[in-house]
Amino acid sequence: MESVLFVLVSDMSLISFYSSLVEQEDNGMPIHLKGGSKDTLLYRTTMALTVFGAGYVVYGLVSAAVPKKPQ
Repeated sequence: MESVLFVLVSDMSLISFYSSLVEQEDNGMPIHLKGGSKDTLLYRTTMALTVFGAGYVVYGLVSAAVPKKPQ
């Protein structure tokens, strides 16, 4: 029984340790930008590729939906 209690206590200490790593101060910044310039660059690159990809999909759908003019 003592070993089970020890495992539970050690698991709780691991949980509190990992939760302390995740907790950050509340300064109004979104969590995905709190890492600094690397996170900002990664976020902006991801958003730019997403917007470009969405535009390309819309272009492909419109070009497929509009028939070609016969010559």
